[in-house]
Amino acid sequence: MTNISAGARGTWASRLKRGLLVLGLSLVSLAQGDETMRFVHAPPEVIGDQRASYFWELLAAALESNRHVYGDYEIASYPVPMSHARTIAEMEAGGQGRVNIFVPGTNPDLETRLLPVRIPIDKGLLGYRLFLIMPETQARLDTVRDVGNLRQFTVGQGEPWADARILDANGFRLVLANGYVGLFKMLDARRFDLLSRGIDEIWSEWQLHRTHIPSVQIERTLILHYPMPRYYFVPRTRQGEQMAQRIEDGLRRLSRSGEFDRRYLAYKRSVLAGLDLGGRRVLHISNPFFVPSIPYSDKRWWDDLSSELRGPKRKSPAGAAANTASLRSR
Repeated sequence: MTNISAGARGTWASRLKRGLLVLGLSLVSLAQGDETMRFVHAPPEVIGDQRASYFWELLAAALESNRHVYGDYEIASYPVPMSHARTIAEMEAGGQGRVNIFVPGTNPDLETRLLPVRIPIDKGLLGYRLFLIMPETQARLDTVRDVGNLRQFTVGQGEPWADARILDANGFRLVLANGYVGLFKMLDARRFDLLSRGIDEIWSEWQLHRTHIPSVQIERTLILHYPMPRYYFVPRTRQGEQMAQRIEDGLRRLSRSGEFDRRYLAYKRSVLAGLDLGGRRVLHISNPFFVPSIPYSDKRWWDDLSSELRGPKRKSPAGAAANTASLRSR
């Protein structure tokens, strides 16, 4: 009988594990095929809108992290802008030749029609809402102390947006539009009082739209909050399932390495840099349409903005008409 020493057994076991790992990776690659995995997203509806850049950069990092497992990839922008509703319809049809990935706030209807990767890539920032308003509305908002007071104001929303259902379920009076661009024209025409925008998108939107709506400003005193993370969505097809598997694997790799947090914190600093958050009154409402797959107790994936909200109240250039004019002149 051959006598194998403990050291030899350890070496043999290590080689076996490495061999099984290589075999497993080979099987995954074989299952995926040699074709490059393509991810095609819709371009912004408005030229110059950079709100989604972070999400595509994060996607690229996730796909790069597991290239050795899944193979090559390509991320491209479809040449023709699409509305929210059109993007969903194109993806629901399978995404063949057009868009096959989308990063909206989640809702049950969307999760039925498309396949979500249930990792909140914005750590829930989208659920913290600020308001674009016209100057005369601020004095009335200064007296708001609770959600009941806030319900006295009309809120502009896109008809297919998840936010519209959430606000409607909480008793808000909505003015709906079919398109994103039209909402800003309606705000300028005083068709409604408040245009609710995510805390991570409002600053760039204010800068983009103040060129043709010079008096638009960011409300100074309030934050409305409800749970609503952004997910990557892909078609409910076999290819979509492979895409979702790869995206989730890549995001979890980035989380374990610390790269996800590094990128998220840089993103948060950039989108919140111009905002005045310290001392704002936070009004919480429920989202009856959302059950988190990742519990709020898992702080790796959620941001409560506690440090930003504790910060000192400072003068906001977006909140004062005089300073708005000063910024426009720069």
